[in-house]
Amino acid sequence: MEHIGKKSATIEDVAKLAGVSIATVSRAIRTPEKVAESTRKKVNAAIARTGYTANAMAQNLRMQRSQMVMILAESISDPNFPGILIGLEKAANERDYGVLIGNTEGNIALEEKYMRFLSTGMADGLLLLTGHLPVAGWPQSPASSYPPLVSAYHPVNREDLSYVGVDDVAAAKIATEYLISLGHKRIVYITGPAGSATSELRYKGYCDAMLEAYDKPEIWRIRADGTSEGGRAAVELLFIRDTLPTAFFCFNDDSAIGVISALQSRRFDVPKDFSVVGFDDVPIASHVTPSLTTIRQPRNRIGEMAMKHLLDNLPSRSIPTQTSLLHGDLIVRGSCGAPNPLKQ
Repeated sequence: MEHIGKKSATIEDVAKLAGVSIATVSRAIRTPEKVAESTRKKVNAAIARTGYTANAMAQNLRMQRSQMVMILAESISDPNFPGILIGLEKAANERDYGVLIGNTEGNIALEEKYMRFLSTGMADGLLLLTGHLPVAGWPQSPASSYPPLVSAYHPVNREDLSYVGVDDVAAAKIATEYLISLGHKRIVYITGPAGSATSELRYKGYCDAMLEAYDKPEIWRIRADGTSEGGRAAVELLFIRDTLPTAFFCFNDDSAIGVISALQSRRFDVPKDFSVVGFDDVPIASHVTPSLTTIRQPRNRIGEMAMKHLLDNLPSRSIPTQTSLLHGDLIVRGSCGAPNPLKQ
C-alpha cells in the first residue's frame, strides 16, 4: 500500500489522487449509491493507497454513525431466519452497512444486554424480528427516544411502528379456501404460541374463509405452541373428542409435520384419511412424506424491504410509519386430498 508522506492522510489527498473534487469523495463515502461506479472505484482506490480508511471511520464516529444495524431475533434456529437474513444483508451491503445479530431465545436478560449495547452507539438502527418491543432493556423514556427501528416477520402490536411481513390474514384465507375447494367442511386450526399476534392473524384468515363458505360453519381451533411436539399433542387432544376434523390448517410447517407424524403413528393415511396444510414453506416441507402443502413466505423480500426502509430513513433518524404486507403463495404438494367419505 502506498501512503502519501508520513502524516495522516486527508480527504484532500484522496481527492487529488483520484482526480475528483473533495465533495465527490465525501459523497462516495457517505452515500456511495449516488456516485457513479467508475468514480467510486477511483475514490476507493485512492482511499486504499493513502490509508484514509481509518480517517473515514473516525469521521463516522464523529458523526455518531457506526454503519451497522442491529438485528434482534427471537431464535436464529427458526428455519425462516436464514432467508430473511439473506434479504437483510443484501440490502445492507448495497449501502455499505454491516449487521450485528442479537439472538435472544426469548431471554429478557439477553434483550437487556443487546439494548445496552445498542445504546452505546455501536449500531445506527434496529430491526426487530421478535414480535415485541424490547421495553425491559430500554431506559424508561418516551417512544420517541427509541433508536430508529423497523419490525419485520412478526408484527408488533403498535400502530406507530413500521412493519414488513407476509399478509397473514389473506394467506391463511387462501390456505383454508383451498381445503374448502376440496370439499372439506370440518377444518380445525392448530394455533401458534400463546400471545402470538401472527397466530391470531392466521386464525382470522381461517375464520373469514369458513364464514364466507358456509352459513353455519364449525369454527374450531386447538391450542398449540408452533412446534412439531405441539402439533402431535394437538392431534392427541382431538382424539379424546367425539368428533374429528377431516382437515388441519396449521400455524406453521413445524406444527403440520407434528400433526402428520401423530396421524401416521395412529395408522392413518395422509391425505386419504386427513388433509394437512402448513405455513412458511421451510426447506424440510418438500422432503417429508407426504410432501407438505403450505403457504410460502417471501422471506428474502421481507428482509430486503425492511432493511431498505430502515436505511432510507436513518439520516433523519425518523422512520415514517409504513406497513408493507407481501403476498404468500399456496404451494400444493401431497398432503391434501378430498375428504374420505367414510369420515364425513
